[in-house]
Amino acid sequence: MGPLRGADLSSLSPLERGWGEGLPEGQRQRYWYSRAALRQQLAAVLGLGPVQVPLHSPPGCPPRLDQGLGWISLSHSGEGLLIGYSRQPIGVDLEPAGRPLDAAGLLRRFYPVAEQARLQGLAGEDLRQAVLTSWVLKEAAIKWRQRSLAAELSQWCYDDSSGRLHHLGDGVQPDCRSAVHAGWRWAAVGAGCAEPSLHSASALR
Repeated sequence: MGPLRGADLSSLSPLERGWGEGLPEGQRQRYWYSRAALRQQLAAVLGLGPVQVPLHSPPGCPPRLDQGLGWISLSHSGEGLLIGYSRQPIGVDLEPAGRPLDAAGLLRRFYPVAEQARLQGLAGEDLRQAVLTSWVLKEAAIKWRQRSLAAELSQWCYDDSSGRLHHLGDGVQPDCRSAVHAGWRWAAVGAGCAEPSLHSASALR
């Protein structure tokens, strides 16, 4: 976890530079800095130079490493960036812990009936926090399976009392964890993510 901006853009591949050029300015900078940060962090893990990291990460697609080098997931929100790396599939998500949202509306529209029933006694800040925690876990789970938010969001159900996340369609219950760090609500899903190791690259702005 660290700031979105600040990584050395000279590590970008020619393809990444070209893909970025095709994006609107705001998206271009987020794309370039997030991929440069990804290369920088993976270089330390893989024992390579940032330029040599075999990364394939076009805009709008899950980032991938060459086969056998592990799995990665990426999330950025505002000026925050979260990178997940594992030897098995992983998904991560990041949101400001204080993000305003229509918690009751999101609950009614996107959350399964069982989850609505568990949260119906909450209101105000307690409900906002519960809905946000569930949301980042579900986004991370969808990235873990490399599915689409539109197709999968309503299929995931989170039990805040047990900390369990499960898919209503096939019953899968992946390891998961969500917590608040430095003003950010983060989530990680995948094998071993019940006790992930979280590192701060530097203080988030």
